[in-house]
Order: sequence, then C-alpha cells, then structure tokens
Amino acid sequence: RKVNKVERMATSPSIIPVSPIASEEEREQALRDYKVTIEYKHLKSHAPGGVFLIPSMENLRQFYGVIFVRRGPYSNGIFKFQLKLPPKYNDENAHPTLTFSGYVYSPYVDEATGVLDIKSAYAKWDPSRHYLVTVLTYLKKIFYSKTFVDAKANIVAKELATKDPQSFRKKIDACVRESQKNMYSNDPDSTAKFTEEQVSHSVLRDLLKHHVKHESKVTKQAVLAQIEKAQRV
Repeated sequence: RKVNKVERMATSPSIIPVSPIASEEEREQALRDYKVTIEYKHLKSHAPGGVFLIPSMENLRQFYGVIFVRRGPYSNGIFKFQLKLPPKYNDENAHPTLTFSGYVYSPYVDEATGVLDIKSAYAKWDPSRHYLVTVLTYLKKIFYSKTFVDAKANIVAKELATKDPQSFRKKIDACVRESQKNMYSNDPDSTAKFTEEQVSHSVLRDLLKHHVKHESKVTKQAVLAQIEKAQRV
C-alpha cells in the first residue's frame, strides 16, 4: 500500500517535522536543534565517568552539570558548571562555552570568569568530529593532567605548577575544599541541584536496600514504588 507523508515522518527519525512555510534559515535551525538532542542522547552510554549533564527546562542549548573527581590532586572535588551552546552550534567553529559555577584553580580555567579554555584545545570546532561528549571528556581531562604545556587560560597557575609545586597543590586543595563547602549552593535555574539529606532520603535508601537487592531488579517501576513509600514518612 502507499505510505503517506505523515507515516514516513513518524517512522523515520531522520526527518524533522517543520512547517511547510518555514524559511530555509528556520529549517537549518531545526536541523541544528535535532542534532543537539541526538548528541545528548548519545551521552547516556558515552559520558565520561563521574560527569553528569542535565538540560535546562527552558532552553535546549543550556545545560547544568557536575563532575565528581575521584582521584589525583583534585580528588573529592565536586565542581558544578554550566554548558551553553551558541545558536549556530553544529556549524563550524561554533564552540560551546563551559563555565564553572564555583572557583576552580587550574591552568586551563580563566580565574576571573571560571570559563574552561576549550578553544585552545580545539582551535577549529568541527561538528563532524566534535560533540558534547568531546567537551565533557576534555573537562574531565583537565582535573587529571600532570603537565600543563598546552594551558593558556591561567598563566600564573601554570608557572606556579612548574616553579613551586607545593604552593600550587595548596591552592588546588583550597579550591577542592571550597567545592565541597558550596555543594548545596545551587544556581536558581539549575536542573542539577543538591539538597541536604532529609529523613525521606534515608528512608528511601533503606527501602531500596531491602527491596531491591540485585542490580538486575533495579527498574523504573521498582524505584518509583519505593519513592512513593518514602514520601509517606
């Protein structure tokens, strides 16, 4: 039988529903937006360990994230950040901007603005090779780097790391402590918020331990059932 246009659009993820009267510019923007959603979906199985990214509820091109550093000089640091994509992201040289919400002392981070220097690592942003996961992988890399030859964002920190490693380490320790201290300080619009533990949280944890003992049984329905019980406390 003949397959009509609506059916083709419903079954083909590569076709984006766009108004037939949309301009060429609007169609191109719709394609860019679609690519952003595909990149974010890709993160589900490819995001680097310890890095979490959640989209804004209001803006497709705004994300809130956090990285938990597990080892190295920044070990136990909890660094929150915002990731913004320019309107023409997925065009050449449309670099993302990653800004830390708190203080991060690193040769790769502008001390005044908290912006991660992505352009030094990727002078030419190529949408056929660079994606959201590229940014997150680079983000994680800066916290584990042992040399800073290519760092340009904070030259003072870079020189201190070479000339006085002990003082450099003290500044890192200070920024790690500050990240822990400010863990519950949240940006008003952030979708990645931390709250201090409530009674319901500890009840939920105990319920999950008791009723969901094997990873194979951790399903959405099982977790929601225990959340409902915890909310009654």
